[in-house]
Parts: sequence; structure tokens; C-alpha cells
Amino acid sequence: MSPRAALSSPVFLFYLSLTVGVLLVAGTVIGGLRWGLGRNVKHAWQAYCGWLIMAPLVLGALFLGRMAAIVFFTVLAIFGCKEFARATGLYRDWFMTGGVYLGIIAGGVASLVADPNLDMPGWYGLFMALPVYVIAGLLPIPIVRNRSQGQLQALALAIVAYIYFGWMFEHLAFLANAKHAYSYLLYLLFAVELNDVVAYTTGKLFGRHPLRRNISPQKTWEGSLGALAVSLILPWLLHFTFPHFGVRELVLAGLIVGVGGQLGDLAISVIKRDLGIKDMGAAIPGHGGILDRIDSLIYVAPLFFHMVRYFHDLY
Repeated sequence: MSPRAALSSPVFLFYLSLTVGVLLVAGTVIGGLRWGLGRNVKHAWQAYCGWLIMAPLVLGALFLGRMAAIVFFTVLAIFGCKEFARATGLYRDWFMTGGVYLGIIAGGVASLVADPNLDMPGWYGLFMALPVYVIAGLLPIPIVRNRSQGQLQALALAIVAYIYFGWMFEHLAFLANAKHAYSYLLYLLFAVELNDVVAYTTGKLFGRHPLRRNISPQKTWEGSLGALAVSLILPWLLHFTFPHFGVRELVLAGLIVGVGGQLGDLAISVIKRDLGIKDMGAAIPGHGGILDRIDSLIYVAPLFFHMVRYFHDLY
């Protein structure tokens, strides 16, 4: 991955054109509804403005190359963990929170440095073993501080923060080392966001039966099945971006996004519902916090990563 490779990559140029086209069409539709028909599209406009910020940032990081992409996803993981820590109260314990941040930074470093034994980009063995070392580093913190009161909760929150919002999400960063990095990363980013949009749209149009009323009352079975159907079709439509995928990989890619993306969304909804909050933050206009935007990717990234590695390896 590099600027020169991006400009010569049909896959990168395709997704760049697709993103620009979608943003232009969406902006035209929203503008027509607002100024042509006089509709109230305030929320849609805010969400659209959020995409005008996010899309260039993501594409810019991938365009700049492997190192920029890994740093970008590592920073996202840190800010996502920060939102979780603030929402749950973990942020008040700077020792635990600092341990989580160090673990995430270690994941970024493992994604960047070469494996000394294999001379391959990204130290896969260290990256996979990191949860053991990070948890082993978190557990002694109460011992060193000679504290016991409230430490079980702090430890549990810190481990969830690191494993879920840090290490699992950082599988995206490690994918920047793959031979087909543009294909994998751009497909995941596009497919997961499309899955979210289709679930919302079909739910609004056809939704009658709540999917999980006590977790996310607005989500419906109709919206969920609509998103799954589109996610299963999408890999076939985009097959030219990863021609080495066979039938089983295409089916699995669709299932991972269609099912995993919705589970990731619902997992964050469980946390927010338990905490009694609507959004995890307010960093992105019209979208809420960073975790509200990457929740599906967190769940999907490691599943897709290991599917690819099992069938094709990364390099």
C-alpha cells in the first residue's frame, strides 16, 4: 500500500469513484427533498455532513499507505475505547485505562513491525498473543496499588475495552499488511456501512416485527432480513475486486457482514441500553460517537480476517 499503488490499483479507484458517486447522489436527493419539496431532512443532512468528513479521512488514510492506515485504525481504536471508558466510568481509573491504551498501541506496533522469524510485514504471532500479555499486565494493577474495593468491575471493564474495542477492531489495521489489502479493507468498509443503511431503510419501509424490543426497539426482522439479503448478494457483485475468492468465501463474506454487522450493532445497543444512554459520544455529527459508527466493523473485522487467512493466507 502506497500512494503510487493506490493510483494504479483498479480496486482503490473503483471504490473511490463509488464513494464519490454515492455522496453526490445522496447530496442531490437530500437537497431535492429539502429545497425542492420542503421536507424536514435535518437528521439526514447532519448524517450526510458526517459522511463528508468520514469518507475522505478513511480513503485518505488508505491512499497514504500501509503505515498511515495502521496508525489511523489504531487511533480510532483508542478513541473508541475512550468513549467506552467515559460512558462506563472506567475513565476515572487512569491506571486501568492507561493499561488498555498501551495494549492498543502494542497492537498497532505489532501490525507495523516485521515478523523477525518470517520477514513478513506485520508480526502475526505477537498480534495474536497480545490479549494474553495485556490481560497479564492488567491483573497486577490492583495488587501493585494495594486495592481490592471495586477492582473486579474495573478489571472486567478494562478487559472488555481492550479485547472488544481494541484488539478485535485492530484486525482491520493488520489487514493493511495483506496482499489484497485494498480489496479486503474497502470491501469491509463499504459492505458494513451498506448493511447498516439497508437495515435502517427496509426497516422504516417494511418493518412490522421488532427484532429485539428490549435492546433496540427501532430494529425489525424485516430490516434485518433485508440487510442480510443485500449483504449476501454484494460479494458476488463485487467479485472482480477479489477474484481469488471461490463460492464458499463469497458466501461466508456475505454472512459475516450480514449477520456479524447486525450483531455488532446490537452488542453496542446492549451496552448503551444498560447504561441508559442514546449515543456513546458526539464526535461525528449526525452519527453520535466513534463507537456508534464502527460498532458493526468491530464484530466483523476479526471474523473476516480469519476467514481470509484460513482460505488464502494474508500474503
